[in-house]
Amino acid sequence: MFDIRPVADPVVCILAVLAVWRVTHLIVAEDGPWDLFVRLRRGGTAIGLGRLLTCFYCASVWVAIPFALLIAHDWRSIAICIPALSGGAILLERITDRGEAPAVWTEEEKS
Repeated sequence: MFDIRPVADPVVCILAVLAVWRVTHLIVAEDGPWDLFVRLRRGGTAIGLGRLLTCFYCASVWVAIPFALLIAHDWRSIAICIPALSGGAILLERITDRGEAPAVWTEEEKS
C-alpha cells in the first residue's frame, strides 16, 4: 500500500534543511553581492510579491519545494518533505535570530 522506505539518508535531510534555511535567509534578509537581493525584494514588492520575498515563513515554503523534489521518492514523500523542510528552516531561523526580525512581516497602510 505505502512505500515505507526512508525519504533519504538522515545526513541528506539535515543538509536539505540547512540549504533551505541558507537560501531563504539569503533571499529575505541579506543584501547579496551588488545589492542583488535588495533589488530583487524591491522589484518583487512592486509587482505584488512583497510577502513572498520579505517573509521568512512564506519564502521558506517555496524554497523547500525544489529540495523536496530532490530528496523525496514519490508524491506522498514530497507532500511531507515540503512543510518539514520549511519547518526545519523556520526553527533554525528562530534559533539564530539576533533581533533583526527578518521573519516578521509588517504591512504598511496604503495612503
